[in-house]
Amino acid sequence: MTLTDYIAAAPEMTLLGLICVVMLVDLFVEDESKTVTFWLTMISLAVTAVVLGATAPMQSTVVFYGAYVSDPFSQILKLGAVLFVGVAFLYARDYLRVNDLHKGEYYLLGLFGLLGMMIMMSANSLLTMYLGLETLALSMYALVAIDRNNVLAAESAMKYFVLGAIASGALLYGISWVYGVTGSLNFVEISQAISADPGLNSLPLWFGLAFLVVGIAFKFGAVPFHMWLPDVYEGARTPVALYLASAPKLAALALIFRVLVDGLGGLHETWSTMIMFVAVLSILVGNSVAIAQTNIKRMLGYSTIAHVGFILLAIYTGTDGGYASALFYVLTYVVAAAGAFGIIILLSRRGYEAELLTDFKGLNARSPWFALMMLFLMFSMAGVPPFVGFLSKLYVIREVLAIGGVGLAVLMVLASVIGAYYYLKVIWYMYFEKAEDQAVLQASTDTRLVLSANSLAVLALGILPGGLLALCIRILG
Repeated sequence: MTLTDYIAAAPEMTLLGLICVVMLVDLFVEDESKTVTFWLTMISLAVTAVVLGATAPMQSTVVFYGAYVSDPFSQILKLGAVLFVGVAFLYARDYLRVNDLHKGEYYLLGLFGLLGMMIMMSANSLLTMYLGLETLALSMYALVAIDRNNVLAAESAMKYFVLGAIASGALLYGISWVYGVTGSLNFVEISQAISADPGLNSLPLWFGLAFLVVGIAFKFGAVPFHMWLPDVYEGARTPVALYLASAPKLAALALIFRVLVDGLGGLHETWSTMIMFVAVLSILVGNSVAIAQTNIKRMLGYSTIAHVGFILLAIYTGTDGGYASALFYVLTYVVAAAGAFGIIILLSRRGYEAELLTDFKGLNARSPWFALMMLFLMFSMAGVPPFVGFLSKLYVIREVLAIGGVGLAVLMVLASVIGAYYYLKVIWYMYFEKAEDQAVLQASTDTRLVLSANSLAVLALGILPGGLLALCIRILG
C-alpha cells in the first residue's frame, strides 16, 4: 500500500483515532462533568471535517486493492454525515443532562456509527460495504437501548436487533450469490463481468439481487420491510430517534448507489421493477397510516417511509438527473427531519416527553419563534412552496415524467396532498388550540441558535436552491 491509500482513508483513520481518545478521556471524567466528553466529541467531529476538506479528491480514487473509493459523491455524503451527527449531539446535550442520561456512551456510539457510515460511503466492494453497515447497525442497536430503565426502549431495541439481524443475513446471503455468479466482490469487477458476459444476467444472479434489495429496503425503512421504523422512533429516547432520522439516511443512499448503480447497474431493468413496487408501497402506506397517528415521533416515522418512496422512485428512473434529484432530496429531507426532532427535544423536559401531537397545543402562545420554526419544517416536509421540500418533490416528479411515468407522477402528487393533512395537524395544534402546558421552553443559547438556523435553512434552500442543486448535478448528473 502507498501513501495515496492512507491519504484517501485519512478521514476514517482520523475519526477512529479520535474515538479512542474520547473513550480514554471519558473513563476519567465524572458523571457530573460529561460536558467534557461532549466538547471533546464536537472537536473530534470538527477535526474530521477539516481532514475531509483537506483530502477532498478532484476525481475518483480507488485504493486498498479496489476495496475503497474516494470520490466527490462520498465526500459530500461524509461532510453531511459529520454535520448532522454534530447537530444531533448538540440538540441531545441538554435533554440527556436533564434526564440523567448524559453519559459518554451516547457520544461514543454515535461516533462509531459515523465511522460505519463513512466506510459505507467509500465502499467499493460488497465486503467493505457490509463491514461498514454492521458497524453502523450495531451502534444503533445499542443507542436505542441506552436508557436501560425504559421498558419501551428496551423492547424497541430488541425488535430492531432481531429484524436487523434478519435483514443483514438476507443481505449477506445475496452477496454470496452475487459472488458465486460473478466471481468478485468488487463493484467495478462485478459490473464488468455482467457487461462482458450477458449470460450472467439470469436466474441465479436475479436470486441474489432479490436478497440484496430486501436488505437495502430494510435499511431504508421501505415497505414491506418497514415494521421496525415507527416502533423504534416511538420507543427510542428522542435524541436517539433524532440520530436515526438524520445521518444514517445518507449512508442508506450510499448503500443503494454503490450496490445497485455502481455494481449492478447492468441489471437496471431487473432491479428497477423491484424498486418501483417498493417505492409505490412506501408512498401509499407511509402517507395513509401516518394520518391515524397521535404520537408525533411515530407520525414522523411513517412520513419517513413516504419520503423514502420518493427517493426510491428517483433512483428507479436510472437517469443522471434522477440520481442527482435523489441526492438533493435526501440532503434536504435530513435538514428538515433534524429540525423537527430538535423541536420535539426543545419541548421536552425532566419527566415529560413531548411525544403526542396534543403536546404542541398552543405552542405559538408559549414561544412564537419556535412555533414559526416548526411551521417552516412541517411546510417543507409537506412540499409547500417556497420551502425546499417542494422543490425536492418537484425535481423527482420531473425526472419520473421524463421517462414516461405519468401514472407514478400522479400518484406522487396525490400522496403529497394526503401527506399535507397530517403535517397541517401539527400547525393547527400550535396556532389554533389553547395551550395545556404553560412551562417555559428551556434550552441553551447555542442550541436555540443552531435549531433556528436549521429551521430557517429549509426556507433559504427553497428560495436559493441553485448552489446545492448544481453540486448534486455535478457529482451525479
